[in-house]
Amino acid sequence: MTAPPEDSPGDGVHTLRLVLGDQLSDGLAALDGLDPAYDLVLMAEVRDECTYVRHHKKKLVLVLSGMRHFAERLRQRGVRVRYVAFDDPDNTHSLRGEMLRAVAVHAPARIVVTEPGEWRLLDEMAGWQDRAGRPVEILDDTRYLCGLRQFRHWADGRRSLRMEFFYREMRRGHGVLMEDGEPAGGRWNYDAENRKRMPPGVVPPLAPVFAPDDTTRAVMALVEREFGDHFGDIKPFALPVTAEQAALALDHFVAERLSGFGDWQDFMRAGDPVLFHALVSTSLNLGLLQPLQVCRAAEAAWREGLAPLNAVEGFIRQVLGWREYVRGVYWLNMPGYGRRNALAATRPLPQFYWTGETRMNCVAQVVADTRANAYAHHIQRLMVTGNFALLAGVNPDQVDEWYLIVYADAYEWVEMPNVRGMALFADGGIMGSKPYAASGAYINRMSDYCRPCAYDPKRSTGPDACPFNALYWDFIARHETLLAANPRMAMPARTMARMEPTKLAALRAHAADFLAAMDGGASV
Repeated sequence: MTAPPEDSPGDGVHTLRLVLGDQLSDGLAALDGLDPAYDLVLMAEVRDECTYVRHHKKKLVLVLSGMRHFAERLRQRGVRVRYVAFDDPDNTHSLRGEMLRAVAVHAPARIVVTEPGEWRLLDEMAGWQDRAGRPVEILDDTRYLCGLRQFRHWADGRRSLRMEFFYREMRRGHGVLMEDGEPAGGRWNYDAENRKRMPPGVVPPLAPVFAPDDTTRAVMALVEREFGDHFGDIKPFALPVTAEQAALALDHFVAERLSGFGDWQDFMRAGDPVLFHALVSTSLNLGLLQPLQVCRAAEAAWREGLAPLNAVEGFIRQVLGWREYVRGVYWLNMPGYGRRNALAATRPLPQFYWTGETRMNCVAQVVADTRANAYAHHIQRLMVTGNFALLAGVNPDQVDEWYLIVYADAYEWVEMPNVRGMALFADGGIMGSKPYAASGAYINRMSDYCRPCAYDPKRSTGPDACPFNALYWDFIARHETLLAANPRMAMPARTMARMEPTKLAALRAHAADFLAAMDGGASV
């Protein structure tokens, strides 16, 4: 039997180890060196974390069910777990409150926690040691492939933080898709091959469904009772909530859909939000899968001839490159990043982002998919709802909150840079080298949304003109000085400068009329 530490308190708890709802990993730093005889794991379902934004009901089910399953996983390993259920009558409904309550009961010598994913929690934890009256150790989150110190070192002295160069260093450092020190296939990036339009006859394999067990069904009932007025559909619920289920979902993607992911990863099709996408982001961000595990599985598929290089490289770039990069950008620039609004956008978020009631079929489709699934793939998020918010000048605070609410894989560290930086250019170019503004032509080229739409993507003015077209040129005109100085936006700025003044005036008048109608609550 393990000897008790010299400073172990009376009831035998030496270290209180806190596990947060998105830290459901066996290899979590806070669990490293855990002694089942003298350590206690604290997990708590608290209202504060369920309501700091009004999370999609599926997101709440995912996290709470994942927590309950992970607590049971720890218990089966012989770990003592203090699990505070949502309806515990003594629940203080804050993480700090539950930490203090556990300290009062168990009197641990110290408290250990892995750094949280959101700045608001790290800021709060800075005061825990004084309140608890014992040491609080906040450990680096080693589940990521680039530590925050490493990212700061990479960023130090760089005039611009372009993801492509970061991604190459990550490939080299972790030996992923490398051959004799060079990128597999001789190229780092196959993105140019991953923008094809999907033929109508292509039928993607169905994604696996994980039927709710008793634990998940109990959580679903809890969420309906406590948060029934939150956005989104709770049924059907089919997301992985355990590491075993997440591994099965990854295996299915690699075997059945990875081969088609590359060519068609940017395509959008009505009624089929998944297509060939992986659906592993919820499991990665919850901690049920680890990023190198995911990358190695995809790499193995290429080496075994099961998937082409453009598909495998494109997928690995999202995990090893983009995911690690946005986390680094977030922590490098917080808390000020959350206040950036480089384009001075102030318009309120349109109501159809919640209702889906709009004649713009692309927006209606994406909102409907989002409500039903708490999911939309990256081009739906960037080039439909994000693009519209950019063109219309919607307040970044409100857009940030919407994305954080509606998606099951959304946590502020990953949501904010993608939205405020990539989609809205509100960070002034920290994330992206240009605003990702596009007219209706892009959506028409990369989706089947436009054919049944009330608006014509080939028309820019008139009652049936696609609103994205006039809004695009109005956006260019509003920000002409800024965009003309951007090498990647100079061409559309020059095109606008060559327009007949009457044509540009008509486009801007059409945009103004549309926005006024939208702001006034008219059906648009």
